[in-house]
Amino acid sequence: MDIDLYEDPLGEDRKGQPVYLKDIWPGQAEIHETILANIHSGMFKQSYASVFAGDANWNGLDVPEGEIYRWQDDSTYVKNPPYFEDMTLETQPLNDIEGARVLALLGDSVTTDHISPAGSIALDSPAAEYLREHGVEPEDFNSYGSRRGNHEVMMRGTFANIRLRNLLAPGTEGGWTTHQPDGEQMTIYDAALRYKKEAVPLLVIAGAEYGTGSSRDWAAKGTLLLGVKAVLAISYERIHRSNLIGMGVLPLQFQDGASADKLGLTGKETYAITGLDGGKAKRVQVTATSAQGGEPIHFEARVRIDTPRERDYFVNGGILHYVLRQLATKQAA
Repeated sequence: MDIDLYEDPLGEDRKGQPVYLKDIWPGQAEIHETILANIHSGMFKQSYASVFAGDANWNGLDVPEGEIYRWQDDSTYVKNPPYFEDMTLETQPLNDIEGARVLALLGDSVTTDHISPAGSIALDSPAAEYLREHGVEPEDFNSYGSRRGNHEVMMRGTFANIRLRNLLAPGTEGGWTTHQPDGEQMTIYDAALRYKKEAVPLLVIAGAEYGTGSSRDWAAKGTLLLGVKAVLAISYERIHRSNLIGMGVLPLQFQDGASADKLGLTGKETYAITGLDGGKAKRVQVTATSAQGGEPIHFEARVRIDTPRERDYFVNGGILHYVLRQLATKQAA
């Protein structure tokens, strides 16, 4: 890679003279002549004439009748996601968040791959356990990226990157946390399940540049499915912040100069987020109460719902619910 193509030769000719890129690069006339001699409309007509015909494998598929997709219950690749369960035509009131626990206390530059890895599925992970229970052998696990049509796999893989460091589980690396208030260490997925049974809403606290890296929709989808109601960070990557809103997860931002460390937050507290005002508030009051006693920690956080359209999505519980309600309203009209 260490070459200056303007100044450095590519090699030498038979006489030992240097050969530069400019010596072999074709001119525009030569390029145009080659195109005219080799490209013609018949090539495209031939290629696309049967684009919808399919091959023998495609045409041999057993296709169920009907206009609604029939989910295959035993599929480990594609499952009916639960996003619309208990959904109503009318939006539900947005309430303040009370009694929340921290699922993960994270540092700076947590990427979307830390949140929702796309690579291999570790043999000792909750996702691997799920696949084995459904008759999938380890050699057929494939990857999170390949199984992103199965929410059961993907939510088990959320925050399961082997390089994630959750400060709530010191000394560990990967998808581990500590359930509160009993202090039992377990996987993030198992803790999320226990909190759900206890009807405890969840919070993720992070540092700067939360959600950096490639835009990955499962980083927001998995966060929602684990029961996380809000994320509190020093700053966000733009698209991930928008994706959180699109899944109905509230993005909050520390005030300038503030952080979990500076406020003395350990992640073991219970949290109340008040003053949301139906999604209209620009700032909310956050109260962290320690089980060990002492004065509660009160601080303000900015609501990072930045546009009226984002507010519409959030009030609806996410963009999927927003679109579905819009379609239903138009059909009714």
